[in-house]
Amino acid sequence: MSRFARPRVVVVKVGSSSLRGPDGRLDRPQVERLAEELAAARASGIQVVLVSSGAVAAGMGLLGLARRPMDLPTLQAAAAVGQGELIQAYQRVLSGHGLTAAQILLTQDDFVRRTRYLNARTSVRRLLELGAIPIINENDAVATDELAYGDNDHLASLVTSMVEADLLALLSDVPGLFDADPRTEPGARMIPRVDDIDALDLARIGGVGSYVGSGGMRTKVEAARVAVRSAADVVVADARRPRVVAEVLDGEEVGTWFVARPQRIDARRLWIGFALTAHGRIHVDAGAADALRTRGVSLLSVGVTRADGSFTTGDPVEVVDPQGRVVARGLSNYDVSDVVRIAGRTTGDAAEAFGVGYAREVIHRDDLVVLD
Repeated sequence: MSRFARPRVVVVKVGSSSLRGPDGRLDRPQVERLAEELAAARASGIQVVLVSSGAVAAGMGLLGLARRPMDLPTLQAAAAVGQGELIQAYQRVLSGHGLTAAQILLTQDDFVRRTRYLNARTSVRRLLELGAIPIINENDAVATDELAYGDNDHLASLVTSMVEADLLALLSDVPGLFDADPRTEPGARMIPRVDDIDALDLARIGGVGSYVGSGGMRTKVEAARVAVRSAADVVVADARRPRVVAEVLDGEEVGTWFVARPQRIDARRLWIGFALTAHGRIHVDAGAADALRTRGVSLLSVGVTRADGSFTTGDPVEVVDPQGRVVARGLSNYDVSDVVRIAGRTTGDAAEAFGVGYAREVIHRDDLVVLD
């Protein structure tokens, strides 16, 4: 029995570790095999978007670099040189099936700025209508640490929401999510299905400092957390498994399946909750944290205990409970110094003490996304 209905639109993400050969350069046979699988999916009537890393690996060969650069300028240079070669490697296969690859380079700003987001969404959707396969990558040639997504996992989850895809396939160098680090624990077992991703205890899986917490699997779980909120199923599977794309699309029991939420979170809330970089934290008491979690209310000053960071009015912030857990993210109606001034006061008291400009919520519920 299939895990889920066959998707109309799928986002396939493949990481750099799955596209590098033993010499650190682009593994062309692997790229060609993946392109063949994407062509087969398109021929079956599924619209396909590929989020592909690998530009740096491709650029290394062209620049004669023996090992992956460690400094940002050389990484950016390798990405700039390699991006065209990466697209051509895909196109050489796709053209044999009458398909066209369309290169799209994105940064975080393309999701944060509303006009650019709408333009990018329109472009990708039109390409799908025309039968092309959009191949998306982070714009590594100009990206900085503040704009980087982390091996494109986060980027792929946002693209999944952008195109309203039914399925996100995260193809990796591991076959799925395990209950311990399979590299050091011979008895580690793969988790075939995750129904409630928010109940997943990443600290327990593999323990502290495990592969889950090292960045690789953690970013995939976080990407899945975004995508399932967009009503998309997510599968993490081995990129080098034969016919992996076909098996995932057919709903076969391969890899780890993260079950989609029944309702799609609207694009603006997804943007607030996951696309923006938080500029600070607002700490709240237990009562306020519980109200946010269970009642869908705005955050009022009476429930605030303190604030830190360097945020100003309109900036994204994290809302943190007394145990240090992030309860929600939202857009603050005040800068950090004003939040500190009104912390613990009722809205009426704050307005009386500091003026009518303080007679409003710290974060309005329409600008708030509960995460915990």
